[in-house]
Amino acid sequence: MAKAKTKNENKETLEQTLWKAADKLRKNMDAAEYKHVVLGLIFLKYISDAFKDLHQKLVKGEGEYEGADPEDINEYRAENVFYVPPQARWEYLQGRAKLPTNGKDIDDAMDAIEKDNPSLKGVLPKQYARPNLDKQSLGGLIDLIGSISLGGKASQSRDVLGQVYEYFLGQFALAEGKKGGQFYTPRSVVQLLVEMLEPYEGRVFDPCCGSGGMFVQSEKFIKAHSDRYKNGNGKGADKSGRPHLYLRSGKQPDYLAAMQNEPCYTRHRQQQCFLEQ
Repeated sequence: MAKAKTKNENKETLEQTLWKAADKLRKNMDAAEYKHVVLGLIFLKYISDAFKDLHQKLVKGEGEYEGADPEDINEYRAENVFYVPPQARWEYLQGRAKLPTNGKDIDDAMDAIEKDNPSLKGVLPKQYARPNLDKQSLGGLIDLIGSISLGGKASQSRDVLGQVYEYFLGQFALAEGKKGGQFYTPRSVVQLLVEMLEPYEGRVFDPCCGSGGMFVQSEKFIKAHSDRYKNGNGKGADKSGRPHLYLRSGKQPDYLAAMQNEPCYTRHRQQQCFLEQ
């Protein structure tokens, strides 16, 4: 007799639910193309959420934010948050998701963000207005991604962005077949490599950074061995004695690799990482 599935086994994770819905909207589009459509929007939603979180604090103007201008770019740079101009904010884009011009709206939003954030110049995808991208499906995808919070403090603490992004990368790699492994290495393999390297001290440098998995696992390794650094036992580049993580972006237009202003690259942000162009 087949074993009955438990309630927990039947319950899908957030990323699994999102993937199923997003995959339905893909229709006949090639996975290699659709990947950048989806991941680009996820990145846009993330920085918009992070911007909104700080924007609300600046509007309230309490404590350290008293007298601050919510539309001053420097306020966001001081907090390592990307400034998102009005026409690129998620609420504006989602409000126009059903319009036939939604693709152009997103391309314009990406251009505006790059203009106000020089570190992102040439990184963000701007291919949403192309004729072969079904605008009705794009509108559905905007609404789908808009249903989750990615950049707020609560979402960051639960690493929602990391979980969704990594799961989607893995699914796209499977859909692409052999070529899918060029920019994505399964987490279990990367974790094994990090355990073998034992990055207790010094610098971790990845000259061919794709999705940043090596740095995520290195940070988890450091966190798991945090007792070693409490007394400054590691010979790192910061005062805590913990290693610095260095990366060089590869040829893949990786959107998380653009977050060099974010503490610790993708998630588990405990020390400053640097993106070397």
